[in-house]
This record gives sequence, structure tokens and C-alpha cells, in this order.
Amino acid sequence: MQSQIMEYLNDPLERAIGERVRQLRSEQALTLDDLATRSGVSRAMISRIERGETSPTAQLLAKLCSALGTTLSALFAFDVKDASPVARRADQRLWRDPESGYLRRSVSPEGVGSPVDIVQVEFPPHARVVFERQPADRGITQHLWLFSGRLELTMEGGSHLLEAGDCLFMGLEEAHVFHNPHDEPAHYAVILCRTKV
Repeated sequence: MQSQIMEYLNDPLERAIGERVRQLRSEQALTLDDLATRSGVSRAMISRIERGETSPTAQLLAKLCSALGTTLSALFAFDVKDASPVARRADQRLWRDPESGYLRRSVSPEGVGSPVDIVQVEFPPHARVVFERQPADRGITQHLWLFSGRLELTMEGGSHLLEAGDCLFMGLEEAHVFHNPHDEPAHYAVILCRTKV
């Protein structure tokens, strides 16, 4: 267990995520207890995330983002000194959800002030991720454009089976379930608009 914690502490992205959560919480003058109450994530877990001692799941991060008034994409958009309109592939941030194994690549250039974020995802075979309803995200929208494989999306309005080339529009605040019941990975892009409609 100790070696696992040390591995997380040595992971720059885990530390950066923790620092970003702490920064957003501090900017809003929220205590750990305040954020725990707002998000439904325990105080102890938030503290561990902020110290970079654990690798939070996509579900946990989504809850924290909603409580902090931000999005998962914005959480991963760390401050950059010299913003560039070009995001080179080698510099794009990668993050793997420790629970489902899905791999998330932040494609959009950081620090350019755009309300649109583009994310590339590789969703493993038989993986499933549940995002609970997040009322604070009302009006934020996203498109999911599937490049290869198949993906089942279940939302409050029903279920959709997506095949290569399909594109699905959804509100970020809706509860939704990503599921890949197939034997091949699904590759897709998420185009998220943070300008509330």
C-alpha cells in the first residue's frame, strides 16, 4: 500500500489534479467539509486527492467538478505560461481512469480562452462508467463523435447504440452511462461547450 501511495505521489498529473482541486476550492473559500457536502465525496477522499495520494475515478472527479462549478475538461486545462494556438500531440495530457481503464487525451490547446474543449477517448472492451446527474452543469453541452467500435449511451431520455461515424448530442448535467459491451475498444471524440445555453 505504501509503495502504491509513493507511486501516486511521484505522478506529476496526479499531483497537478490535486493541486488544481485545492486551488479551485480555495478560490471559492470552501473548506474540505463544504466541498464534501456539495459534492457527496467524503472529506477524507478529497484530502487524499488534493495531496496526490490517490488516483480519483472519473465519477469522483465529475462530482467534484460539478460542486466547484467547472468541468472535467476545464479541470485538466492547467495554467500555461505561454499559450499557443497549437497543441502538439506529444504535449497533450493523457489521463487513465483507474476504475474503467478508459484513456482520455486533452486535445484542445490550453490557455487560449475558448469555451470549447476537445477530448479524445479510448474506451476499453466491456468497460462501463456511470456519471450521476449534476444539476450544476445545466446548460453545458457536448457532442460525442464515435470514430471506431460501438458504444452504448444511456441517458435520462433513453438509450442509444452508437456505431462508427455516429454523433450524439447531450447535456452534461444529465445522468448518463457509457458502456462498451463488445470485444473491441471504442474510439471517440467529445466536443464540449462550456458556454451555457
